[in-house]
Amino acid sequence: MGKILFAEKDGVFVLKFVGDVRVTLGPTISTFLDNIGKCTSFKAVIIDLTQTEAIDSTSLGMLAKISLRTQDAFGKMPTVVSTNEDITRLLMTVGFDEVFVIVTSSFTTEAALLEMPEECVSEANLRDQVIEAHRVLMGLNEKNRSEFQDLVTALEEERAFGTSHSIAS
Repeated sequence: MGKILFAEKDGVFVLKFVGDVRVTLGPTISTFLDNIGKCTSFKAVIIDLTQTEAIDSTSLGMLAKISLRTQDAFGKMPTVVSTNEDITRLLMTVGFDEVFVIVTSSFTTEAALLEMPEECVSEANLRDQVIEAHRVLMGLNEKNRSEFQDLVTALEEERAFGTSHSIAS
């Protein structure tokens, strides 16, 4: 199971993703997104993936959304730190080099990292976040558009017809 650690020091926000990062952490990331635009002392966002073992497409979409939100609100491109070659390759495959500064060397922070509480949302809200995350990924490049279109269409149909399959598996 994955978790997200968080620290903020002098306007620099650090999100450290640890372990197996899955769809269930989407609501926690969403809460961070809701609050980032309210920060008056903002300087930077650093996404630390040095202890990430695996990351799903929904989480990648939420990270891309963090980038787009910080660029819109503050005009600054966030940094992703990844020392795992497989994770770095995945980031490049989905086009993160277009929306993040990607650093492949180690990273340490002086700030104390605290675990972010896991947010709980309804199945319908979680499905909406999955759709939104994948739409963000689809907007990054044509390869992502073709890769995730069927999933988004299926989830939108599910939403429209009120059917549900567990998406948090």
